Amino acid sequence: MLKNYLKIGWRNLKKDKTFSLLNIVGLSVAFGVAILLSMSAIYELSFDKFHTNGNQLFKVYHVAQTPKGPEASTSEPEPLAKTIREEVAGVEKTSRYLQDGTVVTYQGKELNMSAVWVDNDLFSMFSFPIVKGTQENPLSDLSKIVLSEKMATALFGEEDPIGKTVSLLIRNKPTPFTVGAVAKNMPVTSSLKFGLAIRFENHYSFQNNKDQWDARYHDVFVQLQKGVNQAQFEARSDALVNLHYKNEIENAIRDGAEANSEGHYVELNLLPLKDVHFTNFHQGYANTSRMTPYLVLSIAFLILFIACVNFVNMSIAKTTERLREIGVRKTLGAKKNQLFFQFWSEHALLLVASLGIGIGLSVVLLNSFQEMFRTNASFDVFLHPMSIGLVVVVLLIISLIAGGYPSLILSKFGTVQSLKGKAIVNGKNRVRDVLMIVQFVIAILLINGTLVIWGQLDFMRNKNLGFDKSEVIAIPLNGKIESYRAVQLLREELKDHPSILNVSGSDNALGLGKDGSRYTSIMGFDYKDRVVKTNLLMVDYEYIETLGLELVHGRSFDRQFPGDQQSVVINERMALELGEEDPLTAKIEIQDSVFFSVIGVVKDYHFEDLTKSIEPLTFSMNKDWELYYAYVKVAPNTLATSFEAVQQAWTAIEPNAEFLGSFLDENIDRTFRSEKVMATMITSGSVIAILLSCIGLFAISLLIVANRTKEIGVRKVVGASISSITVLLTKDFLKLVVIALLVATPVAYWLMKNWLQAYVYRIELSAWFFVLAGGIAILVAVITVGFKTVNAAMMKPVSSLRSE
Repeated sequence: MLKNYLKIGWRNLKKDKTFSLLNIVGLSVAFGVAILLSMSAIYELSFDKFHTNGNQLFKVYHVAQTPKGPEASTSEPEPLAKTIREEVAGVEKTSRYLQDGTVVTYQGKELNMSAVWVDNDLFSMFSFPIVKGTQENPLSDLSKIVLSEKMATALFGEEDPIGKTVSLLIRNKPTPFTVGAVAKNMPVTSSLKFGLAIRFENHYSFQNNKDQWDARYHDVFVQLQKGVNQAQFEARSDALVNLHYKNEIENAIRDGAEANSEGHYVELNLLPLKDVHFTNFHQGYANTSRMTPYLVLSIAFLILFIACVNFVNMSIAKTTERLREIGVRKTLGAKKNQLFFQFWSEHALLLVASLGIGIGLSVVLLNSFQEMFRTNASFDVFLHPMSIGLVVVVLLIISLIAGGYPSLILSKFGTVQSLKGKAIVNGKNRVRDVLMIVQFVIAILLINGTLVIWGQLDFMRNKNLGFDKSEVIAIPLNGKIESYRAVQLLREELKDHPSILNVSGSDNALGLGKDGSRYTSIMGFDYKDRVVKTNLLMVDYEYIETLGLELVHGRSFDRQFPGDQQSVVINERMALELGEEDPLTAKIEIQDSVFFSVIGVVKDYHFEDLTKSIEPLTFSMNKDWELYYAYVKVAPNTLATSFEAVQQAWTAIEPNAEFLGSFLDENIDRTFRSEKVMATMITSGSVIAILLSCIGLFAISLLIVANRTKEIGVRKVVGASISSITVLLTKDFLKLVVIALLVATPVAYWLMKNWLQAYVYRIELSAWFFVLAGGIAILVAVITVGFKTVNAAMMKPVSSLRSE
């Protein structure tokens, strides 16, 4: 029986090649795109889920109340990890975690490695399996390090690394360590990544800060005992906070801060490890959002939905061509369930064929997809049992709805009704109309999203950030030479080059450099009986001139003034924070009992992402802190040649260090990566949604025109013009698009307005976005339907009447 069903189904597919091709093309593209998008979403949602103790692992963050509201941060003081383990019941293990790259040397070979400074418990807390060397507590010895497989191979090749001595550059001092273990390479879905792990006590800042509760610069992770939850930890940590954060609490009360709803001025909170990848801190709160992967899944679902709607509509619309077949079959004794399975097998055959082609498309497009969306997602994500189950369920639902519903409709017609060739498709088909409206609602929403997101992205790209970004090269100082000396050597190498205008350095990057490192240094100090907080930036001479910052008061750092080593320059926001009529009279306590005079004020500029408002900023030349980036300003018309000259100069200074220089506008552009991916994704979804909607609209228009051929001929005989017939055939479709536009516009406005709230600096949500989206949808519908209706209207009446 099944073989017979499939044979008849294949004959019917071959019989109507146009509709079979339209269905297969639409479904194949939808399946291929949905597979790629779902793969990307599942990959994102799987971050940090491979740890055995995952449900017990948390990242610590603290929330402090200030006169301006709550402030949240994950940067913690050195004593906190040990104190939590000793004083908070229910905590099983803790580890500090600090990312700070280093240069590793072995027998003349030098490598820059991503290093993490951690505690001994790290490898028993997290699932980073040891493949060579000490299995238990591989960092129990302060002189031991752990390498990843990739870094071990890069440094030692085929040689066994266990027991080998290597040299690590710590504060520009070579220090010997022994390789105690090699860890399996971290999964790409891990938020914690490293090439080298070393005990935290070896970090150069440890001795000075091991008892300091106000020096915060690293993360802390905890593993709770089984049965202990976040709320219990947070309640049990109150005593620790009241004891060790006493000064901070007293200062908050003195400065007029209001306690939170529970009466706390400072509290320790936990962020589940599974949420770390999806969380950012804004206005004192941990905002965890999986919007992007869920948006990707939604677009995949919507594209599949549109393709299935096309399939259902076309199947129902072609009912008239199968009515007599149904009538004859029923006359010969065919039962309703037999007819259902006959038609369902035909639809299932088409769905299976489309799925096969869609899988092939996804394989062919995988590399391009990975490059376009900058993702490491692969088909491996579908090998997980949950993913396989999800795919099977989705296919069954599609088969039952897209294939089953039309089959049910066809099998329900009565024998007499079928033999007479009468069906609802010749009248008003409300199901078809509703489905088409939903199609275009989806398409219009995606078009609106595309226009608004690209508008915001263009706004951020072109916004005046307050500094020169197109003519400044940023270079990570990743070599062995001491940072200030490296900047000075670079300055000397380039001083005779006519296109090099300035050379300087700082301890933080603007934007996101090729090395991928970013961090923020925030300092608080007492000023006139209140706490003032500022971002702190260590710089070298000529930094302000190199970036083209505008001085509004005083002067910049100058070699003619040796006292500038104990002076600072601030931005306007910091001057406002100090509240002095003349900010140049202020003195800031950057170090204990050491005051730095304010010698200048620069105009506010965006030194952080545009998702944040401009905060107080203080520039210092205190050489107790290292520089991490060199900056070179070049002449505007010599960008390519100047970049090459800078690269050559860097190679001469640091021949073993990789040159990772890039222009600041590239670095700024990298900070918009998530917006660009989202914009590209929604744009692609919009294009595909419109194309699929057009396929469905075109197919339905073919059938409608075919059913009204005789009517067209009669109207032309009695004098109807081509334009009036075209309008007659087109207006019903346009009504549906207009209804879709009226439904989609308020929804799109609400969605886009909420999305823009995440940006401090954003575009105005103009009505033109929605007018343009509606215009695109209407134009596409007119062109799609008009192609066939104009041809039908131009047909000679004799041909139209004869065709009936």
